Amino acid sequence: MKTIKLTMAQAIIKYMTAQKVDIDGEIKPMFAGVWAIFGHGNVAGLGEALYRVRDELPTYRAHNEQAMSHAAIAYAKTMNRRQMMACTASAGPGSVNMVTAAAVAHVNRIPVLFLPGDTFATRMPDPVLQQIENFHDMTLTSNDCFKPVSRFFDRITRPEQLLSALPQAMRVLTDPVECGPVTLAIPQDVQTMAFDYPESFFAEKIHRQRRPGADANELLEAITLIRQARKPLVVAGGGVHYSGAVTELDSFVSSYHLPVGETQAGKGALPWDHKDNMGSMGVTGAASTNTLAAEADLIIAVGTRLGDFTSGSRALINPDAKLLCLNVASFDAIKHKGQSLVGDAKTILPQLQTGLEGWQPDGAWIEKAAQLKAEWDKSVDTATTDRGTNLPTDAECVGAVNRAVGEKDIVVCAAGGLPGELQKLWRTRYDKGYHMEYGYSCMGYEIPGGVGTKMARPESEIFVMVGDGSYLMLNSELATSVMLGLKIIVVVLDNRGFGCIHRLQNACGGAPFNNLLEDCLSTENGAPKTDFAAHAAALGARSEQVHNITELEAALERAKASDISYVIAIDTDAVTVASEGGAWWDVAIPEVSPRKEVQQSRKGYEEQKVKQAKNF
Repeated sequence: MKTIKLTMAQAIIKYMTAQKVDIDGEIKPMFAGVWAIFGHGNVAGLGEALYRVRDELPTYRAHNEQAMSHAAIAYAKTMNRRQMMACTASAGPGSVNMVTAAAVAHVNRIPVLFLPGDTFATRMPDPVLQQIENFHDMTLTSNDCFKPVSRFFDRITRPEQLLSALPQAMRVLTDPVECGPVTLAIPQDVQTMAFDYPESFFAEKIHRQRRPGADANELLEAITLIRQARKPLVVAGGGVHYSGAVTELDSFVSSYHLPVGETQAGKGALPWDHKDNMGSMGVTGAASTNTLAAEADLIIAVGTRLGDFTSGSRALINPDAKLLCLNVASFDAIKHKGQSLVGDAKTILPQLQTGLEGWQPDGAWIEKAAQLKAEWDKSVDTATTDRGTNLPTDAECVGAVNRAVGEKDIVVCAAGGLPGELQKLWRTRYDKGYHMEYGYSCMGYEIPGGVGTKMARPESEIFVMVGDGSYLMLNSELATSVMLGLKIIVVVLDNRGFGCIHRLQNACGGAPFNNLLEDCLSTENGAPKTDFAAHAAALGARSEQVHNITELEAALERAKASDISYVIAIDTDAVTVASEGGAWWDVAIPEVSPRKEVQQSRKGYEEQKVKQAKNF
């Protein structure tokens, strides 16, 4: 057996470069690059190994470990999980900074390889700088925080352990069901230890997407269930994108005139103006789709985990409706007492289409869906039209940005009030034109997410829409975008605080408190007005402040013409949102409060809980 002597860190990188992926017949590297911030826990080991292959496997330097991990997540999401990146940081705070991003990847089921530096396995310099000493368990380090937010975790305490750990890591990263973040904690001393690895371990490995078919009995039961339905509604989730099943979904629903509602992750599965696309569904959904969901006798959920926003906290969907869940993961396929149809959407949707030949929903149902869609389209037109008021609404800003995008451009967002307005109002005909991180709704994802999206789609203009709260929370990778020549257009909607939670607080009967800056503890002069344009310019971007929608539209044209990242700041209304559409969301209200507004909110809450209980 031929062997090659490598350090553990060198072996990890050599193995990574041997991993390839077949995408529509073209063989590409599985790992598009490594995001790294070096420190004493990884610079001597992994840093040396990455330097040796810097032309083959590029290393990108960031300013914040959480942010660079968001960029990696956005890249993999945009690539439909077919290609991915790795992230490494030093032992201690650098690595722990990546834990939040690991949670984002876990919730959204996105593959990222985390390689956090760890404390000395030999324990010779004990404690080492940044080491957490655990008094009752010497094996614990701060990297154990990754365990609950990783699909697979291992700590490599001997270099030969890679022989079993790395194949398992790749299995999880490429599996359609278990897909998510993998963490290999790498003690800094073990990174530098050498081992005679078999050369065959580094042979090129070509990964291909696994497409499990349906069980024959489940498929027959699904066809029978659909044939019995008169008023069906399809819900398209993110799994439609990850399966690459947008064409198959279009063919299936078009053949039988099935109305379709989209989740946050599923948006773009059909063009917005597709005759069967009713719009978004759920708490931030369209009135058209939510009306149909409350009346449907069958919900066909395709590739969705049926989160609380989609289902209106289980109070939106007709309690008498049956539920069919087509999902590659059996974990998701049985939710909400659903009848499971486990398998790959791209494989199974054509089988359903064939098996339903000759069947059609009620004609009145099809007509009602068409009428509701037309009414909703008019509502979107109204909400996104410039009213000419002093402070524009988020909806008006969404409309301005939407009118500025090209056919293959992408909007990126994550948290606050904007995801709701965008899910309701954004129109895209491009299946990747809507990029929303709303599984974990992580503030700060937006700008680094835009960078990762640009890396995956360099030919597209990337429009990042972000509130002032998220911008202030994590904006460092704006400088990285300039450094790497990854142009993004950032529109900062400044409502002077956390406007979304302020509105939720009021809806729950609470007094304005600690959300808008004017309601927070501050000096007698109040909180300062942040000059976002000046801040962005200090980070190397071009920027400007605008004051109304007309100015915003003009600035967007200048931003598109720019060759570097461009930031546009605009002051917005903190209170007004698009009132059309939406559904109840279960946010618990205190049972006891001296505040009358809370008491009133509690009564409404209890009424909705009765509806919710009918769906259990």
